[in-house]
Amino acid sequence: MNKLEKIDIQSLSQSERILLAEELWDSVAANQDDLEVTDSQKKIIEERLALYEASPDEGTSWDEVKKEMK
Repeated sequence: MNKLEKIDIQSLSQSERILLAEELWDSVAANQDDLEVTDSQKKIIEERLALYEASPDEGTSWDEVKKEMK
């Protein structure tokens, strides 16, 4: 049994689960260099980059997306 199986997540309060998620994310972010991009992920990135380069003015800027989210 691994450590995560020992945690009864449902018994944690919502704030405790959020803190746990933050700690998990921080542990992943701290080791970014260890993350590997799969060949299928690389293919998707290359396809999206090619689409962008073919029509850079098409789409929505990040600033516009942020405004719409507010």
